[in-house]
Order: sequence, then C-alpha cells, then structure tokens
Amino acid sequence: MSLRLATVATSRSLSAIVRNNGVIASKRIPSNRPTVTIRHRGKATDATADANAKPPSPAAKTAAESSSSSSSDGIPLGKTVVAMTLAIATVSAAANIAENATASLVPKFDPKSQRFDQSTFMGRLSKMLLACDPTLLFKSGEEVQRCKELVEDWKNQMSTLPEGMTETEMSRKLWEAQRVAGAALHPDTGDTIPHPFRMSGYVPFNGPICVAMVASQSTSALLFWSWVNQSQNALVNYYNRNASSEMTNETLMKSYAAAVGSALTVAFGLATFIQKRYSPEQAKNLMRWVSFPSAVVASSLNCYIVRSPEIDTGIPLVDKDGDEVLPGETSKIAAERGVNSTTLSRALLQAPVYFFPPVLMSSIPIIKNAVEKNPALRVPITTYLLLCCFGLGLPASVAIFPQMGEIKVSEAEEKYQTLSDKSGKGYEVLFYNKGL
Repeated sequence: MSLRLATVATSRSLSAIVRNNGVIASKRIPSNRPTVTIRHRGKATDATADANAKPPSPAAKTAAESSSSSSSDGIPLGKTVVAMTLAIATVSAAANIAENATASLVPKFDPKSQRFDQSTFMGRLSKMLLACDPTLLFKSGEEVQRCKELVEDWKNQMSTLPEGMTETEMSRKLWEAQRVAGAALHPDTGDTIPHPFRMSGYVPFNGPICVAMVASQSTSALLFWSWVNQSQNALVNYYNRNASSEMTNETLMKSYAAAVGSALTVAFGLATFIQKRYSPEQAKNLMRWVSFPSAVVASSLNCYIVRSPEIDTGIPLVDKDGDEVLPGETSKIAAERGVNSTTLSRALLQAPVYFFPPVLMSSIPIIKNAVEKNPALRVPITTYLLLCCFGLGLPASVAIFPQMGEIKVSEAEEKYQTLSDKSGKGYEVLFYNKGL
C-alpha cells in the first residue's frame, strides 16, 4: 500500500509547475557590494552584484535562472497539513454516511454473521468503509473492552431488550460494538493491534509520511521517508495477516528486511537507471511513467514477502459457522490463495491513488481555476485529493476479495476431502480468513 511513488511523482510535477510560473524564493546574502534589481518574468527581486561586473553570458543567465527556480520549490506545509486533516475528516464522513444510511436495514445480530452481504462488492465495500473509519482510533482501551464484552453477551442483550428499544436498534448497537472491538483486536488472536497498524489508522498515520515525502527536497530525505513508509506498510501487513499460524521472530525479521529492501530497490533502482541512461529532458518525460509500475511492484512485493510465511505453515479451514473442521491442521493451498489475493488487492490500490488526483485536478473547473490563480495551492489540493482517493480506494481494493475466502473441498488437501459435517453430510465448500 505504498503512496511514496505517487506522491514523489506529484511533487516533481508540482516543482516543475512552480518553476514555470516564475516563483522565486529569496535568500539574503551578506555583502558590501551594491544591490541591484533584476527583473524575472515581470517580477522584481533584489540581488547582489559587482558594480563593475560584465553582463552575464546567456549560459550564465540560464544557470542563474535554474538555480533561482530550484530554490523556489518550497512546500506550503501549513496549508498541506490542513488539507491532510480535511481529507481524514472526509474519509470519516464517508464511513459515517454509510453507517447511518444502512441503520434501519441492519439484520438481526449474530456474531458469526455479517452486517453487510459479503457475497456482493457493495456489501464488502460498506464493511471496509466502516472498518477504515479513522474515528475508531479515538476509542479507548476500556471502551474496546466494553464493546467486546457486550458482543460476548449478545444473546442476553437480544433477549432482554431495554424498555423502548426495538430489536433493530439493539442489533445496530451490537453491530457497532463489534465494529469497535474488531477495529482494535485481531480476529484470530484477540491481541490489541497498535494504532498505527490498524486499518482505521492507515490514512491518519500514513498522511504525515505522505506530506513529508512531498516536502522532501533531497534524495536522502526521500530515502528516509520511503523507508518509514515501507516499514509501516510491512507492519500493517503483518498485524492484519492470518495469525492462526505462528511466525517466529527470525522469520519476521527476515521477511521485513526482504520486503523493505526489495521495495526500495525497485522504487529507486528504476528511477536511477532512467536518470543515468537518458538525457535530463528524456528522463523527465519518462519519470512520469515510472511511478505507477514501481509503486505496484514495491507494494505487492512488500505484502507478499511479509505474508509468505503463511504459505509454509498453512492456515486453518472452517465451516460456515466458523468452527475449525480439523483442529490443529492447516491448509497451505488456502494460505497461498489468501496471500495471492491480498497481494493483488495491494497492487490494484495504486490505480486510484496514482490516476484520480491528476484527473480531478485538470477536470474540475473550480480546482483548475484556483490552482491557475494561486499555484501554491497545488500541493495542498493534491494532498487532499490523494489522501481521499487513498482513504476511499483502500476499502474498495480490499473489498474486491471477501475476507473469508472459499475453497472447494475437492481443491483442498486430501485430508479435508473425506470430512463430514454435524449431520453426517460431506463438506462441499470450506472457508478461510485471508487476512487484510
């Protein structure tokens, strides 16, 4: 789920636009020499020059303009942070709208069931919108525990409704309690997931990283923030994996090192190759097309490598009620399917993040006119659109595949093919948690 390359590409294009508009950042240079005024595209700026100096040559003039333009690539951090905050609020508002719009349609609560129909994309999207709601981060540990206990006591809650409360209202209360507990606790282990690595925390915690990458003006800064970004991605993948199979610390560290190392190698290796292989003008044009494939490969590698140990250990298969059909046994075939589908969803996430912001910037008149009048707004507006596309694109990409995957018994390992359910009938389909 890497935003680095999309934001770096955006940052470079913004820098070019800022230069083309002739914005200059001033530097005060102490000197005893007289100060003269230089006209740059109709704007006057102060510069220090030797009174007896000869007029600059065309080459020197071009170099000076390039140097002056390079110093202009400042990022309006205050406005960008405000834009980032508004984007987080927008994602939360979308989740709130989805919850309220379906409040009167909630099914009767059953912890082994789902509030939304998981056989449809819209049902899975609604579930993930609510799961990625950033406001869930404000729920305290005590509140999460209360919600967990409320869900565990659901039978009593449904049978003894408080006066004036309908069954639908109680079901909604229990679905909400399950959502709060599920956002903070891992479904397999029950362990608390750290805030930065929850699905509800990805946009708020990745947002500052995104802004930092946009504001980075050097290769070292970009490398640092890219490492932070890929590290967070690796930990998000780890904490939201299928945790029914244990992973040793040694395996975890090897997977982390391989994931981050491969992601950074792909991201910067391709860009470095183009910059060295082609002229500056050609490289500038080619770099537009590097970010998307690099982001797809980097995020996919990150997800696959961190999750790949599951394929070696396998994951349990359960029946339609969520009960393990062979306690203590696992399926490597199901694990491979789960990891592959999750990896594909990470690759698909890059499309809305990479393509939608520039399309919206150029097609919505009010945004286009605002940026033309005030180029400094381009970075904040792009940040807002990018985070909104990411915050809404994440649930959409995850919703492509159901979290509880299906596998035909005939396609699973032989040990599952002769099992029978409680009624004595053989299983046709079993289920597994693919993780997020």
